[in-house]
Amino acid sequence: MNKKRFLVLSGFIVIAALSRIVPHPYNFAPMGAMSLFGAAYFTDKKFSFLLPLAAFFISDLLVNNLLFANYYNGFVLFTPGFYWMYVSIALIVLAGVFILKKVNLKTVVAGSLSASIIFFLITNFGAWLGSPIYPQSLSGLMMSYGAGIPFFNYTIAGDLIYSGVMFGAFEYAKQKVPALQLAK
Repeated sequence: MNKKRFLVLSGFIVIAALSRIVPHPYNFAPMGAMSLFGAAYFTDKKFSFLLPLAAFFISDLLVNNLLFANYYNGFVLFTPGFYWMYVSIALIVLAGVFILKKVNLKTVVAGSLSASIIFFLITNFGAWLGSPIYPQSLSGLMMSYGAGIPFFNYTIAGDLIYSGVMFGAFEYAKQKVPALQLAK
């Protein structure tokens, strides 16, 4: 394993995750981009899953216990319904493994849009299933998806912009620092 490459890739993911503590619109977040980035660049695919999930967990601790501490009674280890977000991240990584076999503009955009759709479908399904607000029927599920639509444009924008920055910066860094490239 190329240690320098591993550390740089991990650093990109951690920095992206920590950007969640900077004020931003709801759902404008790096989660999809981090997941795709890991899927595209880690040769050992277990890190494609582990690092985005770990970075999300750490950033969630900060967000919940610093930024949103007033909304909770005491320390929060996991956000309510966290498992739907973790499942989304894992599915985005899985989709990224297949979509991003070759990194280029077309595959990054396709991966980003796929990430947004996966996140939207999974997390709104979880909101429907786990919330008494929505009737446990097809109409309740559609209500949950409808309630998520106003935030979907931010999810798409976040995934596209974070992906553009992360993938673009790493591709640029690979040109400038040969040690970041994979051995051929």
